[in-house]
Amino acid sequence: MQRRRHRARALVSPRWSAWQQGVRLVAGALLLLAGLGGCASLVPQTMALREAWPAGVARSSENAAVPFFPQQDYQCGPAALATVLAADGLEVGPDDLVKSVYLPARQGSLQVEMLAAARRYGRVSYQLAPRFDALLQEVAAGNPVVVLQDIGVGPLVNWHYAVVVGFDYPAGELYLRSGETRRLALPFTVFEYSWKRGGYWAMVALPPQRIPASADAAGYLAAVAAMERVAAPQAATLAYATAWRRWPDNATAGIGLANRHYADGALAQAEATLRQTLAQHPDAVPVLNNLAQVLSDLGRNDEALALLDRAARVDASPAVSPAVSPYAAAVRETRALVLQRMGRSR
Repeated sequence: MQRRRHRARALVSPRWSAWQQGVRLVAGALLLLAGLGGCASLVPQTMALREAWPAGVARSSENAAVPFFPQQDYQCGPAALATVLAADGLEVGPDDLVKSVYLPARQGSLQVEMLAAARRYGRVSYQLAPRFDALLQEVAAGNPVVVLQDIGVGPLVNWHYAVVVGFDYPAGELYLRSGETRRLALPFTVFEYSWKRGGYWAMVALPPQRIPASADAAGYLAAVAAMERVAAPQAATLAYATAWRRWPDNATAGIGLANRHYADGALAQAEATLRQTLAQHPDAVPVLNNLAQVLSDLGRNDEALALLDRAARVDASPAVSPAVSPYAAAVRETRALVLQRMGRSR
C-alpha cells in the first residue's frame, strides 16, 4: 500500500510478525547510521531531548494500571482506542469499537475515526502537538497516548496504532501496549523513527472534567466543540465548565459554557456566565448579542436593547466594518426579535 500524503487519511494494516521484524531492522539501521553520524537527522526530537528535557516532566514515569487488549490482525485501531477508554474506567473493549473505527475494505482505521469514536463515549479527543515534549507531558500526567507508527521495512509502509504508557529516559526506553505485547520496550530512537513516519500523530481521550496536560486553550476548546456535536449534553457542559476554570479569561470558553446553560434552559446561569465574560471582554460582540438574547428571554427587553445598541456601536467603529463583521447579521436578527417583543418596529 502506498503511503498517503494526507495524514488524516493514513490507514493501518500491520501484522504483528512484521512489526517485530521491523523493530529489529529499524534498530539495526539506526545503530549503523549513528555510527556514520547520520542519526540526528533521522530522530531530531530524540536528539533535542539531550539538550533540553521538558520542564516539569519527570525523567521516568509509567502507568502500569493501563489495561491491555491483545491486537487481532489488522485491528490495532480498536485495540488502542479501547485501551485509553478502558483506562478511564469505561466498560469497553475492541469488539465494541470495530464498527466505529475499523474499515474492513481498507484493513485499517483512519485517525479521524479514532478521534470521532472517543467523542461518542463522552470523551474529549485531543490531538497532541507533533512533539516529544507533548507526548511526555501526557504520559507523565498518567494519560495513555495513542500513537500512529509506520512499522514498514525499507520502502514498505505498514501503519500501526499503539499506546504509550510510560518511559524511562535514563534507560532510553518508552513502554507501549502494542500488538500482542503488554509492555513493549522501545528505544527513544526506534520509537521516534517509526512515529516520525506517521507525522508524529498522537491523541488522548479524557473525560470532560480533565484537561490534557499539554493542551492549549484554542485546541482544547475546538476539541470540546467537536465532542459537543455527538456526546451527551451533560458532557459538553462539564467540558466547557472545566475549560473556563482553567482559562477564566477566555471568551470562547465563557460563551461555550453560557450556550450550554442556555440550551439546558438555565437562563440565570447563562446570564451570570456571560456577565463575567463581558466584564473581561467589554467589546466582544458575540457576548453582547448572546447576553441580550438571554435578557430578552427573561423579559428584560430594555436591558437587552441597550446591549444590542452597544454591540452595533462596536461593529460601526473604524476598526470593524459592518459589511464584513461576522456578527452584524446576528445582532440585527436579535434586535428585530427584541423590538418585536417590545411591540416596536425600530
